[in-house]
Amino acid sequence: MKSIKPDDFKVIGKIELSKIPTNLFSKADDDDKEEKLEKVQVKLSEIQDVMYAHNRYGVLVCLQGMDTSGKDSMIREVFKEFNSRGVVVHSFKTPNSSELEHDYLWRHYLVLPEKGKFTVFNRSHYENVLVTRVHPEYIMNENLPGIDSVSAITETFWENRMQQINNFEKHITQNGTIMLKFFLHMSKEEQRQRLLRRLEEQKHNWKFSTGDLKERERWDDYMHYYEEAINKTSTDYAPWYVIPADDKEMARYIVAKIIWEEMQKHTDIKEPEMDEKIRENIEMYKEILKKEK
Repeated sequence: MKSIKPDDFKVIGKIELSKIPTNLFSKADDDDKEEKLEKVQVKLSEIQDVMYAHNRYGVLVCLQGMDTSGKDSMIREVFKEFNSRGVVVHSFKTPNSSELEHDYLWRHYLVLPEKGKFTVFNRSHYENVLVTRVHPEYIMNENLPGIDSVSAITETFWENRMQQINNFEKHITQNGTIMLKFFLHMSKEEQRQRLLRRLEEQKHNWKFSTGDLKERERWDDYMHYYEEAINKTSTDYAPWYVIPADDKEMARYIVAKIIWEEMQKHTDIKEPEMDEKIRENIEMYKEILKKEK
């Protein structure tokens, strides 16, 4: 299997999703993929332990992708070896009435990662320039000044929102948040097969929604807006990675490996050293504890 290099998947410059494959390493052995993932799972958990003790950075992982692209299982497998206190997952659904009383980024600010922890956004603030682009009528629920009808939502409105997202991400990364954004790039045919499995396998029936079919009809629109959002918001401080997602096992390994590789760049993340006064008297403290036997 070819080695995984983050830059092979990082969005640097303008991309066209239609030209990026949704499946790589198709001949890779399943056992090999599982073994490699298990090794990275352990390495990530070790990094998180050190990061928790270091207590200066938080890590925000954003996962985006069409329905059935594997976001839930990605989270379960990539962070499988983490201490439960070290990772928090937030799934963002349609904003509720309380959230709509604030600007669209407010609910995301509330759940940013604490220092020393990983936070995963299962869908994220990008829904506000993806789903709302396909369904601009949803913007009307935000009750924004000057937006009295869908026709008032101009290209300038979306350009401003993209810039607001860039500003949001720049702000949090300048204040100790390491941010990695992954688009799970799945083919339309693969989604069809996965939706069929939800109908054909009884244990997966509960996952199927007629809404999945309605959104599938807008596939081309979603791909267009994903491409635009990725191109306009992949930055040095908050890069996008386009992950071939037709093979779920391989996608999990690629994401885990990229997170691990990127964390290696933060060489200042180290376990804190013992206080000098304690170090000077360490033998005395050991003797005190030994005498308690």
